[in-house]
Amino acid sequence: MFYYFDYEEPVFRPPSEANSLILQATIGCSQNSCGFCGMYKMKRFRHRPVKELLADIDAVPRHHREYVQRVFLADGDALVYPQVGLVEILDALAAAFPKLNRVGIYASPNSLTTKSVEELAVLREKKLRILYFGLESGDAETLKLARKGFDPSEMLAQCRKAQEAGMKLSVTAILGLAGRERSREHAVATAQWINELSPEYFSLLTMFRRHNDAYFTSIRPLSNGEVIEEALTIVRHLNPKKTILRSNHVSNILNLAGSYPKDRDRIIVQAESALAEARRHQEWFGTVPDYEEAYY
Repeated sequence: MFYYFDYEEPVFRPPSEANSLILQATIGCSQNSCGFCGMYKMKRFRHRPVKELLADIDAVPRHHREYVQRVFLADGDALVYPQVGLVEILDALAAAFPKLNRVGIYASPNSLTTKSVEELAVLREKKLRILYFGLESGDAETLKLARKGFDPSEMLAQCRKAQEAGMKLSVTAILGLAGRERSREHAVATAQWINELSPEYFSLLTMFRRHNDAYFTSIRPLSNGEVIEEALTIVRHLNPKKTILRSNHVSNILNLAGSYPKDRDRIIVQAESALAEARRHQEWFGTVPDYEEAYY
């Protein structure tokens, strides 16, 4: 990650954008009412003016510009940025960085409603190539509990728009989001949603505490063993046409990686083995994970 600017902290980015230049196009998230998420609760959502962003780009030292191959547009929902301004920003990035090959961005279902297929195609031509999309769950009841604001079919339609425009999608879901009450329904429906879309990437993380204590009191959190059981249910039902699976967030108990359908059987066996091992340690199996992130 390149540091040239005075960011309005905290700044979040996907693991795959670790070596990217991060440009803060928006502050906060336009869809900042999800009950489970504490990422941007301390920020009032707003767009940064185009002239500020152009000044940021111009501030990157010229002798460093040839090293910038990827840019990530933050904050949590920068795709909601008005189309004309976003095009201007992408044009400026392409002009400033001669080796730029990809721009990435977080995209909520809310922000995708603001862009047509044709507008998304224009953005793709200007090197905005990958959208990071938080599905969280394919189960409608779990999404209501989480206050996501969209149901699974609405999110599927919005993501298909992006695919039609030629965008790559990296979709995330959250183990433990439904608590014990709907663990299986959450797992099965999430796998089925991914099967319908077959995004390029699908990542799992595990529910953890980050300024979201009220949400934890609304569910019965999964234990370590139950998290592995839920992950196993997902991978057993997962059968997309072509998707890369990752489960390597710091919150995850079980690290899974592979390509579907090629590695499907291996991933299932790995999850089954992890569950069998967990059952041999009943105290750990029944303990609720204590990972949390408190900093902002």
